[in-house]
Order: sequence, then structure tokens, then C-alpha cells
Amino acid sequence: MKEVKPSICRFCHAQCAILVEMEDGKAVKVYGDKDNPLYHGYTCIKGRELPYYHDADERLIRSMKRQPDGTHAPIGSEDAMDEIAAKLKQLIDEHGPRSVAIYIGTHGFNNFATEMISRAFMNAIGSPMVFTSVTIDQPGKAVSAALHGTWMGGGTNIDEADAWMLVGTNPIVSQFGGMPVNPARQIAKAKKRGAKLVVIDPRQTDVAKQADIHLAPKPGNDPTVLAGLLRVIFKEGLYDQEFCTKHVNGFAELREAVEPFTPELVAERADIPADKLVEAARTYAKANRAGVTAGTGPNMAGYGNLTEYLVMSLMSVCGHWRREGETVPNPGVLINRIPPTEAAIPPSPAWGFGEKLRVRNLTDTAAGLPTAAAAEEILMDGPGQVKALINLGGNPMMAWPDQILAHEAMKKLELLVCIDPLYTATVELADYVIAPKLTFEVAGTTALQEFLGAGGPGVGYQQPYAQYCDKLQEPPEGADVIEDWELFYGLAKRLGIELHVSSKSFLDPKAAKANGTTLDMNNKPTGEEFWDILMKGSPIPLDEVKKHPYGKVFDVPETRVAPTPEGWEGRLDIGNDVLMKELEEVHSNIVHEREKDYEFRMISRRLSDIHNSSWHTNTKLTRKFKYNPAFMNPEDAQRVGVKSGDVIKITSQRASILGVVEATAEVRTGSIAMSHSWGVNPDDPRDDDVRNYGGNTGRLTDTTKDFDPHTGIPRMSSIPVNIERVDAA
Repeated sequence: MKEVKPSICRFCHAQCAILVEMEDGKAVKVYGDKDNPLYHGYTCIKGRELPYYHDADERLIRSMKRQPDGTHAPIGSEDAMDEIAAKLKQLIDEHGPRSVAIYIGTHGFNNFATEMISRAFMNAIGSPMVFTSVTIDQPGKAVSAALHGTWMGGGTNIDEADAWMLVGTNPIVSQFGGMPVNPARQIAKAKKRGAKLVVIDPRQTDVAKQADIHLAPKPGNDPTVLAGLLRVIFKEGLYDQEFCTKHVNGFAELREAVEPFTPELVAERADIPADKLVEAARTYAKANRAGVTAGTGPNMAGYGNLTEYLVMSLMSVCGHWRREGETVPNPGVLINRIPPTEAAIPPSPAWGFGEKLRVRNLTDTAAGLPTAAAAEEILMDGPGQVKALINLGGNPMMAWPDQILAHEAMKKLELLVCIDPLYTATVELADYVIAPKLTFEVAGTTALQEFLGAGGPGVGYQQPYAQYCDKLQEPPEGADVIEDWELFYGLAKRLGIELHVSSKSFLDPKAAKANGTTLDMNNKPTGEEFWDILMKGSPIPLDEVKKHPYGKVFDVPETRVAPTPEGWEGRLDIGNDVLMKELEEVHSNIVHEREKDYEFRMISRRLSDIHNSSWHTNTKLTRKFKYNPAFMNPEDAQRVGVKSGDVIKITSQRASILGVVEATAEVRTGSIAMSHSWGVNPDDPRDDDVRNYGGNTGRLTDTTKDFDPHTGIPRMSSIPVNIERVDAA
């Protein structure tokens, strides 16, 4: 029997609305829902391959236990939880709760339900050691938001903007950075309205090809370019004086700090035309409504906090925030938004609070504990040492910086548990692997995408939209798989502890906890019931959202930005003293001066068809590349004496990896662009087989050198490297 059912793709945060062709109870084909009011039929090739993931030969459908010889053998999920819980109890009794850590990877965030219960589990055992992918790639976003403060009125969105600036982000591929839903369509509509697009990126990306102004600076110069833009705006009086006078602190400090960044200096340092820099500043500042978003590359290229802070400062200097009386396009469906008000929530601590790590004087931050320090916390002997790691939806051996150090750490753990449907490089080292259910085997909502709307301008749904989907099929015959969150419930039950799960419908932690639920540890909820628990207190009840399985833009009362409360003293800060000192360092050019012995800069990028760290065995996704090519400019390739298909050795201060050259004019000279999270473990005999497995760029990074002193993030893009030819194609 054939039928078509609606669902939500949950392989990334975009959560596209999809239609699923079912045959005899199994998904056989996926395509976009053209009638969906937001996505309009969009879905990417990765989402269309969802049926493959469920039936793939390489999918794990039974949990596995590591054997004495290093191999893995099947184990029942209940038996695995018995043994894991016993080991956790032993470690906690002997070494304390801090000996247990968790890492929440990208797929862990995409699985909203498990992310919440995993945090509840860590709270219940009393361990603060929660690491996430947020501090691997973009900790600057949360840190800068804390230092800058939050504008309660919210920002503009691409559907209404007169101009948009993208700094090192390519939404058409990443589904992030100002155009969160069907990005190509959103850009096309905006440009048709006459909106101007400014792109700052060393590569001629998909969005850069559509830009009205494309600045292609030398990698690592994003703070220099942003400071130059601000200087033009200050010099030409293009800032919003009324907004700055009423709502901003630090105006004079920022103006003084960017004064040395003349168009001529920026042009020389970043190798971009000075007149184009001025044109970009004018285009952005003169727009009535505009936004700026930065991506992974600038955040990982050094001075990530400063880059994101200057992005927010651009917004505030030009007053590109919603004001009293303006309509709020999405007041919230499943997520309770901050009451829209023409007022600023003042800055808050961005670091120096919470758990103090034992290494490099690092502490908790607004973005979370520094994941770049996790390997050292495992390797450093003594009180507080991490002995056990539960890996949720991540692949640390591919994604963590300094793969060499990460490999040593994983091997030293007394307990490594992975929740993963694949036999990844991290799973190879795991003591237990819990086989999870996949997308069509569980219920889901679009709450994650809506939640992201609190992260800044141009993120999340720009209309009051939501969707809920039921599970569509049962796991494969003979499978013993569980929903990811069931592992933490099962462990808690065996450890005799209660789990209090906060409501994810509230951004305010106090309200989230107050509307949370203490789970019945004798009667486990179903996956559907667990969503009811998570969405408790949502503006529109989840039961109402469930009535619209194809998704709906809900009729909600019109919401407008309220006036500034009488006596309100909160102001945004654009002159933070720590970051102004960092800007002085940038101007001194100390970092670039000491890297002159390296001819190239390795920059991060994504491949449009392939996930960074998973499902590289799907032949449809890897039809073009089975590896992560080393993209470089043809002029550089010719000068070095290589061509497309040649293998090169790429060497940093830390280590060397191999790469396969792909010559393209889309990469500026002096740069090599490679996707991260590829390759194999350092001691894997397949390490030299770069044409089949790629190279791990994380191996080029040293977490103990050239790192941010607050978030711990090392240079993971704009890495100084040299190259040499290894062989011909």
C-alpha cells in the first residue's frame, strides 16, 4: 500500500517540511512540500536521502560492547544500560560526580528532546561537565551577546530588509546566517525587492556570487574589515545618533578604537579595494532596515568574540533594531519570546563564573564550558579528572580541535559511551555504543528552529509557524534501538535518581525550571508524551499544533514593540574594554607578523551535499567527492606545481595532513579551503588513503597554543600552513 505523509526533516537545524512516500509501512522517497507556507517545497539532497539512512547496511540496529581484543559485539540495550550505570556509580563513588562528562554534538542539538534530558541527568548526578559543539565553532555569538547586551525589541529579518551583510557565512549551504528557511528563495525575493547584499568572504561562495558587493579579504582579517566599516560610518556620520544617545554605552570608546582602521590600512592588510570597503559601509548604514550575520569561519579564525562583537556593534551603531510601535513578525508559537520592548537588557558576565576548569585558567562561559579543553581535562591526572564521557550526537574524533590530543584522551577514558547509528571514528574507541532510533521512527517538532530565533537577527522563523510530526515507521525487523533520551532515563532509574526536565518553551531559565516536570521514574513516558513535557507552557498549546500536521502559520494577536519603561536604565555596550584591547592587538598586526613563515592559510568550508562527520558512505551524497578536497586558486596551484587531483602535504605548526587538490578560482590566492570533520583516527592504517577518507583539519590545530583566553577555542580556520606536492593524479 502506498501513501504520502507529512513530516519534518531533522538532520539539521533547518527542519524543512517534507512529504514522505510510504510503501508497506516504510519510507521510500522524500521531497519538499510545495504547499508549505514557509519552505515552499525546499529540501536539500541530504534530507531527500532520509530513507537511505534508515535502511543502510552500515546503520547500527543493535547496541555494541567493546571486547577485550578491541572489537565490538552486540549487547541488548537494557543490558548495556545495566553495565553503564554500574560503571558510572563506581566512578562517581570513587572520584566524585565531576568525573562524568557529556558532549552534546550537532545531532544532539537537532534532537531537542535528548539535549534537555541529558542536561537534567547531569544536574541530577551533580556534574557540571557539560561540553557542546557550540564552543567548538561559534562561541563568539553567545559571548558577544553577553558583553553587548540584548535588545528586547528584536532585529529585522531578510524578508523586510533593505540590506544584509554576511560575514563568512554561506546560508545556501549552511542553512544559517540570516536566511534560515529556503535561503536561495529568500535571497532572490529580497533582491527582487531591491535589497542589497554585502558578502565578506575569502571564497566566492554561493551567496557571494549573488552579492551586490563582495569583499574577499585575506583569511583572518574579519575584525580588521569590520573595524574599517565602522570607521567609515563614524567618519561620515552614518550612525543613528538618536538611538545611540538613548540606548548605547561605549560609543566614544568604539569610535576611538576603530579610528586607526583607515580604508587604506584595511585595503593593505586585507587585500581588498578601499573604495569597495567604503561602498559596503555606506550600503549597510544607509539602509532603513538591515542585518548582519557572521558564520563559522570568522568565529574559528581567531578573535571570534571580537568579530561577533563588532557585528553586533554595527547593528547598534546604525540603530538596526525594532522600535516602539513596530510589529513583531513572530511573537512565538512553541517558544515564549522575550516581551518585545524598546529597551536593552544590559550586559552580563561572559566568562569567569560557574565551573572553573583545571587547565589554562578557563571557566564556564556564556557559550558553555570550553570544549577545546575537554581532552586536557581527561588527560590531566588528579582530583576532578574526567574518567567517563557520554557522547551524544557527535563525533569528537573528527570534530574536536587537535585530533592528536583528542585521540590520546579518548583512549585514556575509563568509560566512553556513544549514542550513534554509525560506526564512526569515535565509536571505534567506545566501550559501549547505543543504537538509536532515526528520524521517521520518532515524533518531532519545529521547536528547535523557533528557539534559534532568540539567537540574533535573521535566525529562526520569521512568521508564527510551527509543525509537529508523528513517527512514520517502526525500526527494522530484529532491531534493538531506543530513542536517544531513553538512555538517560534508563541510567537515572538504575542510579536511583530523579530527573527534573525544564520546559523548553521558556527562554528564561527560572521560568523554564518552574514549568518543568519531574519525571515518573517508574512509568517511562512515550516519545510523544515526552514532547508534551518539553513544550509545557508554550504560547500555542502543542495539542493545537498537532492538529496541523502539514505545518501552519498561526493566527496570533498582533504584537508591537512596547515603549521604553519609565526609569529603565539598561543600555547596550559597544565599547567593552577587553575587546577594545583585542582590537588594539589586531591593529598592531602581531599575529600576522609572526606567521610570515607560512605561505598559505587553511580556511574552513562546507560541502553542499555531505554532512561534515557522518554518512560518508552514501554514494549519492559522495557522487562528486569521496573526500574533502583541498580547494585552492589555480594561480597558486600552478606556482606550486600541482593540479586538480594531485595529493599535497599540508603542514602547520602542529602536524601534517594530506589533501587532494581541487583548483578553483572561487578561492582567493594564498588560501586553501577544506571541510573539517573528515579523515580517520591518527593511528588508523587508512590514514594515507586520502582519496577515500579525506584529511582531518583538526589535526593541524594545537589547543594549547594561540587560543582564546576565555572560550579556549584555538585557531581552526585561517590556520597558517605550508604545502608540498606528494604525487600526481
